[in-house]
Amino acid sequence: MSDGSLAWMLVSTALVLFMVPGLALFYGGMVRAKNVVNMLMMNLYCLGSVSVAWVVIGFSLGNSGDGGFVGNLDYFGLRDISSTEDIVGVVFSMTFAVITPALISGAVADRMKFKAWMVFVPVWSILVYCPVFFWVYSGWMHKWGVLDFAGGTAIHINAGAAALALVLVLGKRRGWPRDHHPSHSSVLVVLGAGILWFGWFGFNGGSAFASDEFAARAVLNTFIAGGAGMLGWLAIERMRDHRSTSIGAASGVIAALVAITPAAGFVGGLSPIVFGVAAGVVCFLAIQLKTALGYDDSLDVVGVHMVGGIVGGILLGLFADVQAFSADSGADFAEGAFFGGGWGGGTLIWDQLVSMGAVLLFSFVATWIIAKVLDKIMGIRVEDETEVVGLDIALHAERAYVL
Repeated sequence: MSDGSLAWMLVSTALVLFMVPGLALFYGGMVRAKNVVNMLMMNLYCLGSVSVAWVVIGFSLGNSGDGGFVGNLDYFGLRDISSTEDIVGVVFSMTFAVITPALISGAVADRMKFKAWMVFVPVWSILVYCPVFFWVYSGWMHKWGVLDFAGGTAIHINAGAAALALVLVLGKRRGWPRDHHPSHSSVLVVLGAGILWFGWFGFNGGSAFASDEFAARAVLNTFIAGGAGMLGWLAIERMRDHRSTSIGAASGVIAALVAITPAAGFVGGLSPIVFGVAAGVVCFLAIQLKTALGYDDSLDVVGVHMVGGIVGGILLGLFADVQAFSADSGADFAEGAFFGGGWGGGTLIWDQLVSMGAVLLFSFVATWIIAKVLDKIMGIRVEDETEVVGLDIALHAERAYVL
């Protein structure tokens, strides 16, 4: 690893870590004022618990060995991790491991016991996240040639499917959907979205693991897709509701960033505009379905992250383009169906669909089992009185605002 690449990876690591407080603000602004501290704590807790679990066992399970389904314990406790490249790999991938369960927190806002969350996060990270991460980047999906540049399947679809399972076990908020649960601060939402967009340059650009053409292309595509996603969401919001909201604009950016994540280093030209607009429109429509389907996903993790990840994975199977890169870039990956890759079995689009389906099924079922076991052992939902009073005072003895 050159000095320039090393510097870029260290900066990217810091950018991704900064996304966690950004996510906390983004989610915190969308909950009611009486639950803001709880949302901040759910996100910040991931920084502590997952980082420790990752260096003890998670990195080894997610990266070691040449099996198909899960790593071994070769790197247990960071054993034999000594080179600069290995250290950078540990710390950069650790930021991804941290933010993935943090994404789930938005789905269970306003009603999950914090002590249950404290157990759920490290257990889920080890039993669900690590195997999926291994599948995508070392195991059977990687050997198939499945593409996921920065975690569309390993992170966003994985977290979205887990969020759906967890909210089904947890149950609906009191009064939902009859009672409205308004966002308490659009200012925090927009600030959080801005931090997330900023951090996403490290999230996607750093996934090149070098300061090269792939990193530059990923940063460019991330910028373009985010802007296009905002426009797509605002357009469909105005067509449906005859208004344009700041929370809608922020949500469109996040949906598009999710969609471009698996493809950031594999597409070029105007393709990221397609990813952004498609994600903005499809994710907006997806979150309208939760009332009809009867699941209470508080902050639309399923509609944005699971659906956005699926949109990105499908479009990657269509738009992956080796020709978008220079001859000396070393680009060598399967091309999308629109660029000569074909449509039948064994093609990229087919592999993308199978891999996403496998992660959806595994993450949903495994999370459902974990949630059910925790509910039996300790209960995962707060009491009605706590939900009415607010989780901040009842669980943390703090208020976000003292006025």
